[in-house]
Amino acid sequence: MGATTLTNVTTINPNNTNIHGPVLDEVQGLIKVYKDGHVERPQVVPCVDPSLPLELGVACSDVCIDKLTNVWARLYVPMKTTKSSVSKLPLLVYFHGGGFCIGSASWSCYHEFLARLSARSRGMVMSVDYRLAPENPLPAAYEDGVNAILWLIKARSDNLWAKLCDFDRIFLAGDSSGGNIAHHVAARLAATDDLAVLKIEGTILIQPFFGGEARTESERRVGNNKSSGLTLAASDAWWRLALPRGATRDHPYCKPVKIKSTVNMRTLVCVAEMDLLMDRNMEMCDDNEKMIKRVVFRGVGHAFHILGKSQLAHTTTLEMLCHIDAFIHNYDPL
Repeated sequence: MGATTLTNVTTINPNNTNIHGPVLDEVQGLIKVYKDGHVERPQVVPCVDPSLPLELGVACSDVCIDKLTNVWARLYVPMKTTKSSVSKLPLLVYFHGGGFCIGSASWSCYHEFLARLSARSRGMVMSVDYRLAPENPLPAAYEDGVNAILWLIKARSDNLWAKLCDFDRIFLAGDSSGGNIAHHVAARLAATDDLAVLKIEGTILIQPFFGGEARTESERRVGNNKSSGLTLAASDAWWRLALPRGATRDHPYCKPVKIKSTVNMRTLVCVAEMDLLMDRNMEMCDDNEKMIKRVVFRGVGHAFHILGKSQLAHTTTLEMLCHIDAFIHNYDPL
């Protein structure tokens, strides 16, 4: 991408295609990066405020994590469990997808999904709005994830919602690039003493975004099928934009890492049959079958839980919510 300085600018006028010079890289309809560092992100998904319908039974609010980096989070709390007589709630720290380059905790699709997840799992959810690449290439998102956990340590005694949270039952979760972030944040925390203060019980990885220079069978099979939620061309572009300058898809950020063996951390991997990431997701489950559980959802593709409009996608999302609930509360979903 050359020795350009990227500026943190989102879409202003999609017709201004010349003033910033030629386009250096793009994912069609989602992001354009120009020679002068200008970045355009069309508003493909509406951003919404924290309000939710009362009948869902979930309260929602936004909290600031770091004023300097503008990192914030959206917090979901099941209202039916806010009585003092109810035991404390597990907490899912969630990272949204979007190839590390787009997406927001305020996107309507994530707002709706995570509200449902909070209600179904009977747990709190903290959706982190981390910094995006290419303005903030990796490991910025990992650093924001670690800082969100450290923020929890400080917030546990200063907030009303914290009195409802079981800080010994924290799960790191995310889909696509967010799954990659959750995994790498867990590994970073396991390599420090921070887990002595907050217990990360497990990770929940929904179609986690990993890559490599060598193509897998599922990547060749799905390829650039336009009906897929993630094409191979888009996958390659996301990595080019997110990785440190000059890195290839064999960079450690593209790969699952071994989490410190002394940390007793469970993992749930949700795999989609029609996803080009299927093979990479399956492979990461082979190393430690005792601590890693995988569930394959048939007939659906990448990001079906937030992008799918079919009845199959709807039904499969409900099935996935059931598996996540069972994983959190440690019971057999069947």
